[in-house]
Amino acid sequence: MVSDEEITSTFPVMRQLRTHLDENEYLEKIKRMRRSGYRLAAATAGGEVRRAAGFRVVEFLAYEKFLYLDDLVTAEDARSTGHGERMLDWLAGVAREEGCGSLQLDSGVQRHEAHRFYFRKGMKISSYHFSKAL
Repeated sequence: MVSDEEITSTFPVMRQLRTHLDENEYLEKIKRMRRSGYRLAAATAGGEVRRAAGFRVVEFLAYEKFLYLDDLVTAEDARSTGHGERMLDWLAGVAREEGCGSLQLDSGVQRHEAHRFYFRKGMKISSYHFSKAL
């Protein structure tokens, strides 16, 4: 997704995950993040975006090349209908095509339903993510 219209079409769904963003801020932030490799993907049904994902392919010294999933969200009224599963499977395919050894993500500690979904998809907890507000 590269045009402003394509990006903003994902906002209503993405805002369900990233509630702190407004539409203008979202568009500008996506444009900035794209310069460092962020990609945005979405799937529609009935002319509306039903799921969206933001991701990038990266390498760290600690890991082989991997796909990092920044954002994954399905529209609230479309959850538990296979949208998230199809998107995660598609992302795993992108990762394989790009020579990645894994797909990784961080998930908020409060997102228990998401954790169950990731476990069902064969993911495991592989590290702790620490942060400190500055």
